[in-house]
Amino acid sequence: MTVTYTARVANARFGGFSQLLLLWRGSIYKLLWRELVCFLGLYMALSAAYRFVLTEGQKRYFEKLVIYCDQYASLIPVSFVLGFYVTLVVHRWWNQYLCMPLPDALMCVVAGTVHGRDERGRLYRRTLMRYAGLSAVLILRSVSTAVFKRFPTIDHVVEAGFMTREERKKFENLNSSYNKYWVPCVWFSNLAAQARREGRIRDNSALKLLLEELTVFRGKCGMLFHYDWISVPLVYTQVVTIAVYSYFLACLIGRQFLDPAQGYEGHNLDLCVPIFTLLQFFFYAGWLKVAEQLINPFGEDDDDFETNFLIDRNFQVSMLAVDEMYDDLAMLEKDLYWDATEARAPYTAATAFLRQQPSFQGSTFDITLAKEDMQFQRLDGVDGPLGEAHGDFLQRLLPVGAGMGAGGLLGRRLSLMRRKNSCVSETSTAASCTCAGAPDGTAPECGCGDPLLDSGLREPEPELPAGPELPVPGPAAEPFTTVPMPAPRGPAPPWLPSPIGEEEESLA
Repeated sequence: MTVTYTARVANARFGGFSQLLLLWRGSIYKLLWRELVCFLGLYMALSAAYRFVLTEGQKRYFEKLVIYCDQYASLIPVSFVLGFYVTLVVHRWWNQYLCMPLPDALMCVVAGTVHGRDERGRLYRRTLMRYAGLSAVLILRSVSTAVFKRFPTIDHVVEAGFMTREERKKFENLNSSYNKYWVPCVWFSNLAAQARREGRIRDNSALKLLLEELTVFRGKCGMLFHYDWISVPLVYTQVVTIAVYSYFLACLIGRQFLDPAQGYEGHNLDLCVPIFTLLQFFFYAGWLKVAEQLINPFGEDDDDFETNFLIDRNFQVSMLAVDEMYDDLAMLEKDLYWDATEARAPYTAATAFLRQQPSFQGSTFDITLAKEDMQFQRLDGVDGPLGEAHGDFLQRLLPVGAGMGAGGLLGRRLSLMRRKNSCVSETSTAASCTCAGAPDGTAPECGCGDPLLDSGLREPEPELPAGPELPVPGPAAEPFTTVPMPAPRGPAPPWLPSPIGEEEESLA
């Protein structure tokens, strides 16, 4: 069963992880104690032979061998090779769990797209989810020893209720030498198409959504099969294993304590137990044991996946979702915060302090600037408000050529832009004018009615080149009448066309 200790490390505190060191099930001690006892026993046997069995000449030769092994054992790149290997295995281990076929998304789609409260509609939904569960059982019994022990034959699968006897005949009569975990997914597709023809699935979009979720489910089953088929390359595993075992085989000799009377460098102390060598063995060999346990998480180790538990959970939950919970809704009621302008759930006494903490607004929210640093600066470097230079800035951007003088089309466009920018404030304050209360809305002698026609507010417009005046037909009494200039308008919203283009059309 998976060892879970998440609640014990929910809060970081002094000595919090020290409690985990006392656990036995799923621990490194349970994995490594046999190898550690063997290593220590061999080391003590060599040490005893050096001290009590060998002659003086043999001791001198053994001492030279110890120095040689200790000098060249560091050439074995144990940390480098082992680190990359464990990283690969852990990444592969987590990806295999992500590929576990869970029916949660599929059962929600089945419950929402396959309709009918009668017995046949219920039969459709339950059979569809049973096919999905059957596909998961077939693939898990192919990759997991625990599931295979539970369902060693197809007869056990039939007796467990995942497959009927008629379905077993069709399954076994299908001639294929490959793993047939995908067959129930095909049955699922055929049954969904039949439900669509009968109107249980009301449109093709719902059928498409259902088959897309089935494809995701089947893809996870296929990935489990490929993870079981394609292992970590054997040469990589062999290199790592040989590197670790050869390193500690050299340490058995190279880490022996020699007679201090011989004056060898680094051998001034004689101890019986190599404490730091044992720690090094514990770390490196334990690292290798971690990889050995995680390289196939579908076994029966302490930290392997709970495949049988997942089968039971998935089957029960999927049947509840598509059968008892189908079209079962609570009465609609107004929620507790129906009339609240700012809905906020209450806090208990243990979490009341969280209400006093301000919400996060952004990392720059608390930055303060001096008042003079918050003033916009003109691009030309001239002192004065930024808005005064708007027309001059546009004049500098638009070049004046032979055909673009003051009387040209571009000059009229620029003049209109300046007039519109200058009359925005007057237009916006028209409601406060004293003549706004006139019956017709304006006064002839007041200049606020039409800022563009007010000679005191606008700039003198350059004269247009002489040309034929275009008369506009009027009523029968007046053969021709003049067209009044359109009243000025305020700044146009950003989703409307530019007002400059409209003025150009009127000028044309």
